[in-house]
Amino acid sequence: MTIELNHTIVWCNDKQKSAAFLAEILGRPEPEPFYHFLVVEMDNGVSLDFMEKTGKVAQQHYAFLIGEGDFDAVFARITERGLAYWADPGKQRPGEINRNDGGRGVYFDDPNGHLLEVLTRPYGSGGN
Repeated sequence: MTIELNHTIVWCNDKQKSAAFLAEILGRPEPEPFYHFLVVEMDNGVSLDFMEKTGKVAQQHYAFLIGEGDFDAVFARITERGLAYWADPGKQRPGEINRNDGGRGVYFDDPNGHLLEVLTRPYGSGGN
């Protein structure tokens, strides 16, 4: 049996703003409409499908495994926008990146308060 994640819905108050934010930060192609979603495609075939709702949006966490060179580009876009960022999901280490498992990682918020993360090594893959 083979099981793969195909897509997930990202609830938001403004799908145009939220989908564009993610695509721009990660350097992805412009989001594509699909029915009532705006879709941001990842390289591994998984998509994040942005859908609007009224009222409060429950915070979720989305982590993206990226290459070392890509980290530099994404981190530059985070800092160019003046976004707050943290080395940890509890937001106890502001203005820092982490070096977990011998890679680099950083957390930041999207326009709806979802906690986004980019990391260059999967957790538990080695290093300190």
